[in-house]
Amino acid sequence: MDLELVQRVQEGDKKAFDVLILKYQQRIVHVITGFVHDPVEALDVAQEAFIKAYRAIPNFRGDSAFYTWLYRIAINTAKNHLTARARRPPAMDVDALDATNYYDAPELKEFETPESNLISTELEHAIQQAIQDLPEDTATAIRLREFEGMSYEEIAQVMDCPIGTVRSRIFRAREAIEKQINQIMSEEE
Repeated sequence: MDLELVQRVQEGDKKAFDVLILKYQQRIVHVITGFVHDPVEALDVAQEAFIKAYRAIPNFRGDSAFYTWLYRIAINTAKNHLTARARRPPAMDVDALDATNYYDAPELKEFETPESNLISTELEHAIQQAIQDLPEDTATAIRLREFEGMSYEEIAQVMDCPIGTVRSRIFRAREAIEKQINQIMSEEE
């Protein structure tokens, strides 16, 4: 069905692209939210990703599933957004008087310690790094499974490959992530 819609868009039918947006909007926003944690920003980045997809759709050849192609555009758009955001100066600074008010805020006094925050940050970084170091197909499979909650069957369909291949990719990804986590935990001891 996606291929038919893509062909209609390539022939100039803008409403067919609206159908694709409706079908994949929530999934794409969810994927982008994994990178851009602000929900409002994630919606903006998703809109930008769909605009890029619309402009690039004449070049879509169908070598992969449409969602996989769209997923790659969304991920690249999110990464580009984060890179651009890192280059901008902060919008505002915390005033010294405000800082004293934050100190007394009970919700900021969780059970977290600097050590637990550091370990948590290191683990999160290690997991992200492990995923980034994976081959693209393996990284895509683990992201679809763990971040989007797709079944093996859905992933196989999206990635246009057998379920056994999906299982193998996810197994390898989990091994790589576990290795990174074990390395951090052994360094902490």
